[in-house]
Amino acid sequence: MNRTTWGIVIAAILVWFAFEHGFWGFVAAAVFMIIGAILGRAADGKLDLRGVGRDLLGKSDTTSD
Repeated sequence: MNRTTWGIVIAAILVWFAFEHGFWGFVAAAVFMIIGAILGRAADGKLDLRGVGRDLLGKSDTTSD
């Protein structure tokens, strides 16, 4: 499936959660989809979670002069 198709599928799932489970069901579904996407990219080797953690904590490998 291409990205447009995946976008439509994800939107349909989120809309279903919004109607079926209300606002908080929608929010929970969106959060878990984001977490799943992050973990999937890390598993594919397209995302370095250690690098993200260093960036979020403000630790840098380079020194500024």
